[in-house]
Amino acid sequence: MTLTRHTALAELTAAGQPYELTTASLRGRPCRVFVNAPQSLRELFRAASSDLPFVIFRDERLTFRDAWDQAAALAHVLIDEYHITPGDRVAISMRNFPEWVTSFMAVTSIGGIAVAMNALWQTEEMVYGLENSGARLLICDPERLERLAPARTAVGIQVLAVRPKAGSTEEEFHQRLAPHQGKPMPEVPVQPDDAATIFYTSGSTGHPKGVVSTHRNILTALFSWELDNKAGVLIAGITPEPLPFQAATLLAVPLFHVTGSHAVFLQSYRAQRKLVCMYRWDPEEAAELIERERITSFTAPAAMTGDLVRVARATHRDLSSLQTVGGGGAPRAPEQVRQIDAAFATALPNTGWGMTETNAIGTGIGGLDYLARPASSGRCSAVLELKVVDDAGQALPAGQRGELLIRGTSLFREYWKRPEVNATVFEDGWFRTGDVAYLDDEGYLFIVDRTKDLIIRGGENIGCGTVEAALIMHPDVLEAAVYAVPDERLGEEVGTTLYVQKPVDESSLRDFLSDHLAKFEVPRYVRFVREPLPRTASGKILKRELRDEAVQALGL
Repeated sequence: MTLTRHTALAELTAAGQPYELTTASLRGRPCRVFVNAPQSLRELFRAASSDLPFVIFRDERLTFRDAWDQAAALAHVLIDEYHITPGDRVAISMRNFPEWVTSFMAVTSIGGIAVAMNALWQTEEMVYGLENSGARLLICDPERLERLAPARTAVGIQVLAVRPKAGSTEEEFHQRLAPHQGKPMPEVPVQPDDAATIFYTSGSTGHPKGVVSTHRNILTALFSWELDNKAGVLIAGITPEPLPFQAATLLAVPLFHVTGSHAVFLQSYRAQRKLVCMYRWDPEEAAELIERERITSFTAPAAMTGDLVRVARATHRDLSSLQTVGGGGAPRAPEQVRQIDAAFATALPNTGWGMTETNAIGTGIGGLDYLARPASSGRCSAVLELKVVDDAGQALPAGQRGELLIRGTSLFREYWKRPEVNATVFEDGWFRTGDVAYLDDEGYLFIVDRTKDLIIRGGENIGCGTVEAALIMHPDVLEAAVYAVPDERLGEEVGTTLYVQKPVDESSLRDFLSDHLAKFEVPRYVRFVREPLPRTASGKILKRELRDEAVQALGL
């Protein structure tokens, strides 16, 4: 008899099985928890310590044991010299260097809260993140340090410098660790429901919101992915052949996103998988690394997997080690799903829907199932629940569109210092996602729109309100409307229509915005008009009308 997903999950999560699920009360309501999950990230890291290669960056290589030992040395620095105690926030802001990995390990292993700052932020955004989180220490690279420099004195943050420039007087990361090398990880009790991370996510208005997640939230996500993979194998009725080489994954997305930190980095510990880090995205270099390091999995937004498909078609490199090409951050066009299947000898596509607030899990789909339903984001994780509701909050039947709500064990604890927002997004444990979706008769999720005023550019959330606020600061801009413009590679680009009364040089406008916005937030498409923007009777700008006009004018 062919197993269904339901029966496969029931078999794998039964009593006595490695992925056994039980019910526990979390925040006053019952949730499904993994009986055999580690109690903390600290336990995850310690259990994975081995002599296998782990972090690869250019010609630098750390084993799992090297990373654990470096994290232990840093933990002593944090406690003894910076006086970090459980619950203190430590901000990390840098490229995907090995030090990002060991810093995260050290902070979370001693009960601190790792603040994963967006490395694309400019000065104002960095200041906000540091002040909002109340970080006691910033671990960062020279590029981030230069951006912070104009406001560093005002912020008053201590800095531990990673790879500082020659002649720098900053406290250097490895020099500070040297006296503590060889010391065991300090014994600090860490509980499953202690806060572990703050990741910032752009909302539709105002500043980014700090998403607070616990050790249990994150570990549940990691085990959920493992469970779904095991279920897929069980349903297929196959016994996977052991690899003749170590599994490896390509880290080409930033670690300050949950796709990079959770799906790529943190999933590598139990799998004993090599983590091959890229300084920046370059599809030709990615293909070279896949061939050289025998990369078995690659997870990235649609724009990047699309780039890799194009390189795979044009190159003679051996990419046969790839087994999966996963998605994250933004939906793929159905055609790209088919292209992945055709472009790689053995790799099958997979994707899922998740949020920073759900620790990147939610739904998943892959392989032949995905090829048959390329517009779907898959079916719900075993530790979560989904429902689609109408404007009155009533659950809708299959096939009807409404707002997607989610609840369960991987759902974040709260928005940091935003009680007024928490009060509006949670109801009886359900979280309002802001996505418009429907579920079909078999439970497959289809995301069709967003209720929140967001642009998703290559997996990067951009709050339209944030960009509008920066535009309005320009002395010659009287009104601003920001909206998504379709883009073949990135999915969406930033467009804006501006009401001005005299000519404005577009280049100087972008220079002005570069002081207030991250590079990816600066509008690519700008339209100037000499009359007030159209509004509804209640005073809201008619963004859809302006967007349609812009798309038509651009011929997109």
